[in-house]
Amino acid sequence: MRTKRMRAVVASAAVAVVATAGLAACGSDDDDSTGSSSASVTAPEGSFPGKAASGAPVKIGLINPEGGPAISMPENRAAAEAATTYANENLGGIGGRPIELVVCKNKEDTASARECANQMVEAKVSAVVVTATSMSTVMAPIITKAGIPYTAVAGAGSEIMSDNAFIWSGASGAYQYMAKFSAQENLKSVTAYAIDVPASLTGLQMVATPAFKAAGIDFKIVRIPAGTPEVTPQVSAGLTDKTDGVIVIGNTAMCTAVFKSLGTLGADVKKMTPQSCADAQVYKSVGDSLNGTQVFTTADTRSDDPESQLYRAVMDKYTPETDAHGYAVSGYQGVLGLVRATESLDGSDTSPAAVITAITTAKDVKLPAAHGLTFTCDGTAQPQFKAVCGKGMIVVNLEQGIATDLQVVQ
Repeated sequence: MRTKRMRAVVASAAVAVVATAGLAACGSDDDDSTGSSSASVTAPEGSFPGKAASGAPVKIGLINPEGGPAISMPENRAAAEAATTYANENLGGIGGRPIELVVCKNKEDTASARECANQMVEAKVSAVVVTATSMSTVMAPIITKAGIPYTAVAGAGSEIMSDNAFIWSGASGAYQYMAKFSAQENLKSVTAYAIDVPASLTGLQMVATPAFKAAGIDFKIVRIPAGTPEVTPQVSAGLTDKTDGVIVIGNTAMCTAVFKSLGTLGADVKKMTPQSCADAQVYKSVGDSLNGTQVFTTADTRSDDPESQLYRAVMDKYTPETDAHGYAVSGYQGVLGLVRATESLDGSDTSPAAVITAITTAKDVKLPAAHGLTFTCDGTAQPQFKAVCGKGMIVVNLEQGIATDLQVVQ
């Protein structure tokens, strides 16, 4: 793997698990990790040029997991709305015209997901931004078959192979990078502990299994039902004398339970996670058992990189009450990624077809808050997943609750 190394005081980690994309920050018990004011909000010069949008609005759909019994992320929506206001006031919106968000709160069940997708079609939006979901296999076909671009920061379902779907980051290939990392570390046998939901298992089966096989590494998946209070039996069953690496994929509760069990069992293994387990609550519950964990992410919200500084400044200005270092960044990346990908539009035509053309012809678009990662949606980034536009990920090492040694892995 080709890497660009740098030291970060604290890094953040964005994840694709139950919610496909999100973000968690690690910190010690006395960290002030709430609110965007917890880190510098100084924006790079020229970040707020005041180029206001005008004319008839462009309807953009926003689907966010919110209000459901299992998962609710209103901070994603808040960040998406902040990015929208920022773009409307400073970047000329889309094609010079203001963005009008059409918001649907998906409760992460089939009925709600289908209702949100149909609402986007009925509203005749020009594009849809999905901040996070485990229901992409329900929503994406409805939206894309209507000729409307379905966009997201990360994806793990059938949408990664769909026409009219665009996944900004390389997160869909996270397991490929994990397989390369494992080979680089000379690991021989890796076990993935995954929350038993489609968004986790689909990516493991479609991406991780062949990637680890190609790397010559034994790989197996241990499913853990959501809400399982004691996971030591499953964790123990996934460990053999040959196991020298593990991947943990789940929500805060499951990550906490798995890492506690690994500590209890004294497992001497290399630990990896596609971002979900770098949550402050996990660290507070688990402590040193997280040390040495490699976190694979597509967001950097705390370093002094200009994109990270811009993100904090936008959040501080437009939604200061929202925790900028939690899951919110997926909403910001989703909306601002769309704005950047459609810069070629002149406003005379902002139809779904015109938006698709703009997205597919844009080259090396800078992924917001991603430490220099870019995306190109012409099907060449990861040819086996034609909807995936990005390559590369951010990898950080967790030590004592601090994410250090940030690497941009291409």
